[in-house]
Amino acid sequence: MYDLNGKVAIITGAGGRHGIGRAIALRLAEEGADVVVTDVQRSTDAMRPEDRQAGWRGLDSVVGEIEALGRQALGLFSDVSDPAQVSDMVAQTLDRFGHIDILVNNAGSQPGRDRVLLVDLEEDAFDEVMRVNVKGTYLCSRAVATHMIARGGGGKIIIISSGAGKRGRARFAAYCSSKFALIGFTQSIAQELAEHKINVNAICPGLVDTERTDFIAAALAPEGQSAEEHRVLMIRERSESVPLGRVAQGDDIARTAAFLASGESDYLTGLSISVAGGSEMN
Repeated sequence: MYDLNGKVAIITGAGGRHGIGRAIALRLAEEGADVVVTDVQRSTDAMRPEDRQAGWRGLDSVVGEIEALGRQALGLFSDVSDPAQVSDMVAQTLDRFGHIDILVNNAGSQPGRDRVLLVDLEEDAFDEVMRVNVKGTYLCSRAVATHMIARGGGGKIIIISSGAGKRGRARFAAYCSSKFALIGFTQSIAQELAEHKINVNAICPGLVDTERTDFIAAALAPEGQSAEEHRVLMIRERSESVPLGRVAQGDDIARTAAFLASGESDYLTGLSISVAGGSEMN
C-alpha cells in the first residue's frame, strides 16, 4: 500500500462506472487521498443498461463511493478543453482543500466519427479528438503545475496516453496522433517541471473494457453485426493476442497510477509506461 494521506488528487473523466477514471479515483482514496473527480456530464450515453438498473448516477455515485472509503470528495462537471472551466475546476478544488498534489489527466474524446479511414475523416472529427485529448491535457496540466510551482513541495502529474500512442493503427489516425502527442508532451514538461520536484509520467494502456469500448465497437462494427456483438468479438480477439491472456480492467491501470502518485516513484519522470499485458513492451 502507498501512503497518500493528506494528499489531494484531481482525476478528470471519472464518471463512468467501468472507466479508468473511477478506478483510479477509488484506488487513490483507498491509499488515503482526498479526491476531486470531474466529467463533462452527470450521466452519459455510454451507460450500459445494467448500470441504469443498478442506479448508477455517474459522478454522484463516484463521490459517494469515495466518501464511503472515509475520504473527502468533490464532483465537478468540467469541460477540460475550456480554459475558463479548467480554471474554475482548480479554483473550486483549492477553495475546498487548499492544495493540489496529484493530477490525473484521464478525460478523453468519445470514439465514433474519428474511427474511419483518412479519406473519410472529417476535419471537425479530427479537431474534436485533439481538442479534448491534447488541449484538455495541456490546459489542466498548465493550471495545476502553476499552482504546484507557486505552492512548492512538488507534485505528481499523470497523463493517460495509450498503446496507440506508441504504434499507429488503421482507422485510428486522429486518436493515435493525439496519444503520440501526449507522450511528447509528457517528456517535455517532465524536463521543465523537474526542478520543482514535479514528476510527470504517462500510462499507456492496451484495450481496457470500459464504456469507451462500446463506442469503439459501434464505430467499427461491420454491416449486419451489432455493436455489442462486435464488442464481444473485439474483447475475445484482443485477449487471444495478449500474452497474459486478457484485456485490461480499470483496476490494472489504477494500480500503476497509485504507484506513480506515491513517493515510491519520486525518481521516475518522463516515462510512458505500457500497461497492456505484454502486447506492448516498449
